[in-house]
Order: sequence, then C-alpha cells, then structure tokens
Amino acid sequence: MAGTTILDRGGNSHEGSLNLWRAILSAFCASLIGIGLARFAYTPLLPAIVDARWFEASTAAYLGAANLAGYLAGALMGRPMAGRFSTVATLRAMMALATLTFFACSYPFGFAWFFAWRFAAGLAGGVLMVLAAPTVLTHIAPARRGLAGGAIFMGIGAGIAASGTLVPLLLQQGLRQAWLGLGALSLLLMAAAWSGWPRGENATARPAASGHAPRTASLRALYAEYALNAAGWVPHMIFLVDFVARGLGEGVEVGALYWIIFGIGATIGPLLAGHLADRIGFGAALRMAFLLEAVAVALPAGMAGQAWLIGSSLIVGAFVTGTVPLIIGRIHELLPHHPAQQKRAWSLATVWFALFQAGAAYALSFLFAQSGGNYRLLFVIGAAAMILALAIDLVANGIGRPGNEGRQG
Repeated sequence: MAGTTILDRGGNSHEGSLNLWRAILSAFCASLIGIGLARFAYTPLLPAIVDARWFEASTAAYLGAANLAGYLAGALMGRPMAGRFSTVATLRAMMALATLTFFACSYPFGFAWFFAWRFAAGLAGGVLMVLAAPTVLTHIAPARRGLAGGAIFMGIGAGIAASGTLVPLLLQQGLRQAWLGLGALSLLLMAAAWSGWPRGENATARPAASGHAPRTASLRALYAEYALNAAGWVPHMIFLVDFVARGLGEGVEVGALYWIIFGIGATIGPLLAGHLADRIGFGAALRMAFLLEAVAVALPAGMAGQAWLIGSSLIVGAFVTGTVPLIIGRIHELLPHHPAQQKRAWSLATVWFALFQAGAAYALSFLFAQSGGNYRLLFVIGAAAMILALAIDLVANGIGRPGNEGRQG
C-alpha cells in the first residue's frame, strides 16, 4: 500500500477509500486473532480440557494465567520489535505466531509445552494490541478516528462472541478438533489481513508544533484510568458466568447465555463508542463511559433480576471493548501531531492495563476464596474502581473549575 491515500473529512479518491478499509480490515483481523480468539476462546475450552483430563483444574487455570503474562511481555516488547525489524513485518509475524499456537495446543504434550504456547499466544496478542491500531489510525483523519477505531476493536468482541457460540460447536467434534478449527479460522483471518497494512509516512501526521505541548498530567491520569478500568472489568470477565451458574443457582447453561450477551455487547460496543466520540470528543465520551460502567458493574451486587443482569452483561461487555478506542483516541487528543509519542503512550497504557488486569484477577480470586464466595463484594469493588477512574479524570482535566471550560474535550 505504498503511496496510500487516506480519506479526509471531505472524502478523496476511490483508491484511497479502498485502501482505508483494507487497512481497517487488517487491524480488525489482528485484534480478532490476537485477543478475541487467542485469549477469550480459552474460557469455554477450559472445562473441556479438564473433562478430557489433559490437565487438572488447578493446572489448567495456571495455563490461563500464562496468557496474561505473555500479554504483558508482548505489550513491553511490541515497540522495540517494530523498531528492530519493521512494523508490518512484526504484525505479520505475530499473527503467524498466534495462529501457530492453536495448532500446537491441539496436542497435550505436557504442562511445559502447553504453558509455553499459551504464553506465546499472550505475547502475540500483546504485540498486536500495541502495534495494529496505531499503525492504521495515524493514517486516518481525526474526524473519523473514533469510528475507525471502533471497527478495529470489534475484533475483540467478535472473538468473545465466537467463544460462546463457535467453540461449543467445534467441541462437538472433539477437543483436538476444536483447537484445529480455531487454527484454521485464524489462518483465514491472517490471509485476509496480510497485504492490507499501510506503508510509508502517514497522511495525517504533521510536525510537532510548539503550540500543542503534550498535557503530561492528563496523560498520566489516563494511564491510571485505563488501569482501573482493567481492574473494574475483572468481576464480569472472570466471575459473571460462575455467579449466575452457582451463586444464583441457575446452572451452567444459563450462565453461558449471559456470556453470549456479554459478547454481543463487546461486538457492538466499539462502533457505538467510536461514533459517540466522533460527535462529542473522546474525553467527554470516556467520562460518560466511566459513569455507565460504574452503574453496570454494580448492578449484580444489588439487582439479581434477569433484566438487570442482561443489562449489566450487555453494557459492561460493550465497554470492555468500547473503552479501548476511546483511550487510544484520547491519547491522540492529548498528543496532537506527535505520532511517535502517541504510539509510545498507547504502549505504556497497554502495559499498565495488563499489569492491573493480571493483578486484579489474582487479588479478587484470593478475596473471593477468603470471603467464602462473596460474589457481590467483587462487583462492589469493580464499581469502586470505575468511580475512582472517573474522579481521576475529572480532577486531572479540571472539569468544573472556573476558567477550564475549554479544556473539557
């Protein structure tokens, strides 16, 4: 795609429009492979792995943690790898690695083998998360970045939805066949993404202007907000199905239905959030997201009715993926015309996200065990994390202070 022409606000050539959508499709496929499938497909596979006696339940849980550890390593290594080789080469290599892990995991050659490949899947996902979206979004006019980012991160939601629908169908053929089927799907997605990545200088970046100094305090606050979001999502991402199945006594099948609802929200969330951000600005959209998330995460703690739980699952699922384009878009707002700093800031945000998500997963699991299975306490803590994220954003950006109205974007 050398010489790519990316559409601006008023539109441009047909070739530019085609290249734009090819680039977005490539990033969508990368997020679907690296996060949507490589991470979230493991959730419905876990009971089958235990039932097939590939591993004991406690051992299989550690294999899930290997993916989170690999994700953190990938978030740290993504930019150095792109600098040493090239961004496009790194993206292709990581899609190939993630695809290979599915085929490798179809053979239970022992704990070390499986741990290494689950770690590799996480590493590939971390690198793809750090590199894929910024590689495309810096070529897109600011007025369209919200919607474009939403389309890219729909891949994560599509993977969550697939984990609740496609994986059970594949498991009917057998556990090994399920892994092979996921590998085949990933291979097709990699082929679709292979040649669509943009090359050359981005079309919208301009030299850094002295009148657009980075807002360091707001940027650091954004890292904290994204990290707190990662912690606040953990009760739903790990405990929602178990809460419905065992805590409410509804059974595994009903619990799985709420995971599908969660996946539907995660699929549509990025597009809705991105469209909203294009209209009201990423900062305002992010604050609205924090408020809605706080309410939705808290609902299971006090409202156990079906309608409330459906709404909670749908809204939290939508923002698990919808917040991602809002964060990266907010970074672009805080660092206008600084493309290199934008990529570095997104990498740091992803690292903090990975740290807090892994830490919260272990901490809340420990608290759950020590509290005798108190699900509601977990949802209260998750909501508190969202409220704290909102408070940090309001303070850091001076919302409500006289003379700061112009800084609220």
